[in-house]
Parts: sequence; C-alpha cells; structure tokens
Amino acid sequence: MIEYEALGSAYIFLVNLLAFLAIYLIVNLSLELEYGKTGIPNFGKVLSVAAGAFVAGSVPGRLLGQLFNVYGGVAGITDPVVAECIRGLSPQKPSILNQTEYIEDNVVIVTCVNKVLAANPVLSFGTLVLTLLLAAAVGAALGLVASYPALRLKEDYLAMTLLAFGEFLTAIGYYTRDIVGGTLGVSVVDPFGWVGGEFRYLTATLIIAIVAGFVVLYVRLVSRSPLGRALRAMRDQEVAAEVLGKDTVALRRNVLMVSSAIAAIGGSLWAFYAGGVIATAYDRATWTFLPWVMVILGGAGNEVGVLLGTAVYITARMLIDQYKGLLEPVLPFSVIWLDRLLMGIVLILILIARPQGILPEKPVYPLGRMKVRRIVEAVKSKARS
Repeated sequence: MIEYEALGSAYIFLVNLLAFLAIYLIVNLSLELEYGKTGIPNFGKVLSVAAGAFVAGSVPGRLLGQLFNVYGGVAGITDPVVAECIRGLSPQKPSILNQTEYIEDNVVIVTCVNKVLAANPVLSFGTLVLTLLLAAAVGAALGLVASYPALRLKEDYLAMTLLAFGEFLTAIGYYTRDIVGGTLGVSVVDPFGWVGGEFRYLTATLIIAIVAGFVVLYVRLVSRSPLGRALRAMRDQEVAAEVLGKDTVALRRNVLMVSSAIAAIGGSLWAFYAGGVIATAYDRATWTFLPWVMVILGGAGNEVGVLLGTAVYITARMLIDQYKGLLEPVLPFSVIWLDRLLMGIVLILILIARPQGILPEKPVYPLGRMKVRRIVEAVKSKARS
C-alpha cells in the first residue's frame, strides 16, 4: 500500500513537472525570440500570457453555452445532457431553471458543458484548437499594439513601457468582472475531459508537450534561417543592419506579434490544464521575471540553453515546493518566500559568475563550418601566392 501511494505521488509529481516545464518552455522561447534573437527587452511578458488565459476563461465557455442555448432557461436548452445537468443542480439555485448568466452561474454552466465535452472528443478537440487560434490572434494583436513604442524607444525606456503594458491588462482582468470573474475568477471548460480518470492530466501534459515541441522546432528553424541572421544583425548592430537594407521597424513589429502569439498559446494551455483562471495568478513575478531568470540561466540567444535553463530551474523549484515542509525547521524565514528568494539569488549569481548563461550563444555559420574553413584557407593560399 505504501509503495502504491509512493508511486502515485511520484507519478503526479512527474506529470506536473512536465506540464510546468512545457508551459514555461513555450513562454521562455517567446522571450528568447524577442530578447535572445532580436534584443527587445520585453518586461511585459505577462501581457500576452494573461491575454491567452483570459481568452480560455471567457470565450469557449460562452460559445458552448450559446451553442446549447443555456442562457434563456432550461426549457430552451438544445442538448438533453446539459438540460438534465442543470435540472439536477437547480435545488442549489432554483433561478437557473429560468435564466443563467455566464459569470454569475459559471460553475453550473461549465460543469454541465463539460459533461457534453467528456462524451464528445471531436467537439473537445475543436474547442481546444479554436481557443488556441483565437488566443494567438489576440496575443498577436496585443503584440502589434505593444510594438508601437518598440519602434521608437531605446532599450531602457522600452522595457519600462512594456512592463506597464503587462500591468495594465492584469489590472483590467482583476477589476473587470465580466471578463474572467474579477477577484473571484472563473472555471474553464475542460477539452481534455474525454480522457477521464487519472489519465486526464497525463493526456493534457502530453498535448502541451507536443505544442512546446513545435515551438522549439519553429524557433530553431527561425534561428538558422536568413531571418534569424537578420534579427541577430539588428540586435548586435542596428545601424549596420539598416545600411544593408534591413527594415528594422518591420522586424521588431513582426517579432513582437509572433512572440506574443506564442506566449498567449502558452497562457491558454495553462488555463485549460489548471481548470480555472483568476487574474491575480498572472503577475509580473511569475510570468515576466521567472522567464527572464530561466532564459538568462540557460543562455540567451541559444534555444538549447533556454531549454536547459527552464529544466534546471523548474525542477529545482518543484523539488523545493515538494519538500518545503522539511525545510521549514532549518530556515530562518517562512518557506513561502523561498521561491522568490531563490529567483533573486540565482539571477544575481548568474550575472556575476556567468552572465552568458550555462550554454552561451555560438556563432552560426550559414554555409557550414567546414565550408567556411575551406573558403578561408583558399583565400589565405591565394594571398600567399
């Protein structure tokens, strides 16, 4: 019995670890595209992550509720499963038989809609894909809006402006009840519920990991393409890139739009995995400063380094969270502050001891290393002769 419980605990830990790792890898790679490849100091990463989560918390539940006509009373509901579910919950709140409102009756609507999704994998998958596409579109639109100061401001002022953008959206989500329930939050429809039982979180984690894999592949292809070389040229010497005919304004705008779309997908996936959204969970420490720590830890400008930095930090963080009860007696402060202190200490040590990260960025040879060497040797031989 003890071995079974230990195995169950280890299984839950590993599944959550992989989910956290995949979500942060998506967000961190979007920051790598901005800062590591292009040199844009985006300290408002929470803007696009929160936008994706807010889309997942507000749009699919409302659309499915409208599809089943749940808002006009139980008599007009088109799906018998939803109607029966609402009738079963009506003793707790009789008014839902006559009329429902998405935020006020969020738990009732989401609970009943999830019963339909659990029996319909096609509808579940369609809901997931549609939400991710919409989240990406919203993220790209916010990236376009955020790009306007990016086109005109230098690094220091740009970082402060983007930080303000992120705080602005989270404040709207917190104080505007109609988006995601304000201070109380909302439940999110479950597109993974069709799996059922203990494999629900495993399936969700694997899907998130697949999305993260596509993001890794995309960023790597961009890094090795002519576009990636143009981005690095703009990052290292903007004037020289402009002299060579590169449109740095368009490059910055496009990078912010694409990276914001990627981060919004990550935020939306995290909302689906967690099963709920509350605005206070999307703060600058968790979704801006932590990604910066992991990118710098692994090595900016190197997607493999970002993967390594993400894995090292997330694993250490979850191990501390798992065993923080054992650390409480030996720490001179409350263990709840350990995560934030760890983040600050790690960042300071990295910047002092190894500012280039664990895996520094390596030069990229468009023609291949061996071919470049042959060309150099041929030029030297010709010069000697």
